[in-house]
Amino acid sequence: MQGDSFDRDQLAGERMPVPPPRESAGPEALLTALDDEQRVVATTLLGPMSVLAGAGTGKTRAITHRIAYGVATGVFPPNKVMALTFTARSAAELRSRLRPLGAGTVAARTFHSAALAQLNFFWPQVVGGDVPRLLDGKARLLGQVAEGLKLRVDTASLRDLAAEIEWRKISNLTLEQYERAAYTSRTQPGSLSISQVVDLQLEYERVKDERKQLDFEDVLLATAGMIESEPSVAMQVREQYRFFVVDEFQDVSPLQHHLLSLWLGDRRDLCVVGDASQTIYSFAGARADFLLSFARTHPNGTVVRLEQNYRSTPAIVDTANRLMRGRTGALNLVAAGAGAAFSRGPEPVVTPYASEASEARGVAESVARLIADGTKPEDIAVLYRMNAQAAALEGALAEAGVTYQIRGAKRFFDLPEVKQAVMSLRAASVSISGEPLFKSVSDVLRSLGWSQSPPEGRGAARDRWESLNAIMSLAEQQPPRTTFRVFTDELLERQAGQHEPTISAVTLATLHSAKGLEWPTVFIAGLSEGLVPISYATSLEQIDEERRLLYVGVTRARQRLALSWAATGSTRAQTRAPSRFLAELDTHTPDARSARSR
Repeated sequence: MQGDSFDRDQLAGERMPVPPPRESAGPEALLTALDDEQRVVATTLLGPMSVLAGAGTGKTRAITHRIAYGVATGVFPPNKVMALTFTARSAAELRSRLRPLGAGTVAARTFHSAALAQLNFFWPQVVGGDVPRLLDGKARLLGQVAEGLKLRVDTASLRDLAAEIEWRKISNLTLEQYERAAYTSRTQPGSLSISQVVDLQLEYERVKDERKQLDFEDVLLATAGMIESEPSVAMQVREQYRFFVVDEFQDVSPLQHHLLSLWLGDRRDLCVVGDASQTIYSFAGARADFLLSFARTHPNGTVVRLEQNYRSTPAIVDTANRLMRGRTGALNLVAAGAGAAFSRGPEPVVTPYASEASEARGVAESVARLIADGTKPEDIAVLYRMNAQAAALEGALAEAGVTYQIRGAKRFFDLPEVKQAVMSLRAASVSISGEPLFKSVSDVLRSLGWSQSPPEGRGAARDRWESLNAIMSLAEQQPPRTTFRVFTDELLERQAGQHEPTISAVTLATLHSAKGLEWPTVFIAGLSEGLVPISYATSLEQIDEERRLLYVGVTRARQRLALSWAATGSTRAQTRAPSRFLAELDTHTPDARSARSR
């Protein structure tokens, strides 16, 4: 095998553009922007390292500078480094951060994309023929299997069955092991018995194999199987990558951890980064145990704690610390600007409301006032526990005349006007060179209807302008001397990784989908028992996960945090109490005497 052909050439969507030339500077220049702990992360290049990184402590800065410093000093050959994370968006962000640091050719992938590249390369050699087709989803095939077994399964149960299959596989369990676990810790879908669920899974696997198909989790399982069973595959994979950096290590599943161990072999050049307090995917198989036990399993490794929070005001940091005090693996965050010369910032406020509808109106009115006072809409987020809570908030924001976008709804790069703009910019970049980037991009976007001033009012025309303006803003943020072609290369990479730009609109998002993001102002609505913690969280472990989920929401805020709850739900009969977590936060509650009833 020559170079990294099996890796980079298999996933065309992840090919890296040639980075723009970096101004000549020694490796030490990469360390000037780091604090003492981040500098230890960046300069300790060999051997195992665990970085316990709290929210807002600059973990991405630390690991990208670590990679760049390793490359600049010659310790890391760029083609021997693999940076792993869990979402395509996070991988795209890593690549965009590495490029200006002079490490743009380093592979930054999700576990699945790295495994798929290897599977595409090795399958023809080991098994022969083409790689089996990937299933778009499990539900349709499961429905056919259930019908064949003469079992009546509704749509919701099919989704739950798919989730059980995913949990079994990422937990790295055989069907026999799953069956034993099901009797003690798994709730079965619908009215199905454990034996029926096992029969359905057996038949699902048989039909899938017969049709030469793989599901999402099979990509990891098949790759791991090839490395375990074929010494030549193991040798080539380990020759390909020598140095590993894994971000969000608290989210690693047993299957991903097993595959990582196979990639490493007997090497120990592994840096893992994570925060046990942000483990919010245990229901999907994530295990913070791997992060928390890293120091024990690698006794000669280095452990670094990043606790200097650069994101939030002292008032918000103190609130986050109170929520997690005494919890396993919790870090004690320290606001970077804490001190007499630095503003503590406004104290987070808890506002009670009489009903879910009045809460939505109250939040919308507060948002509208902030915007009227000069806050940019894109600097505000409204977070909630369940998607069903969004409807009331959407209606209230629309009534208040506030433009909003729902995170997780239609993706930016799937919008027709964005697709057209990306195609037009790419075509123009082939023939246009030598002009300032701003002029080249603005000329193309003007031909598609963009202008420097937005159209009046709301509606489709304003939405289209916002989309095109977001692309224009990306061009304005590029480093000096970025060429038109390099910009469109980055745009295509963002499109492949769904790394979306910022749009001038208030963000509505679930607490889960807000992870990894931040805003100057954050509202968290619906902090009632039954929502946070969610009603089906009954065990101590599940309640702790809900606590961590709220912690993620709190730590998204930079300057201003507003919390609220409603005494009744969509009907007056649906009475609620404030979330048990609010009593621990010691936040300010306005003199409401009774819940607000706007």
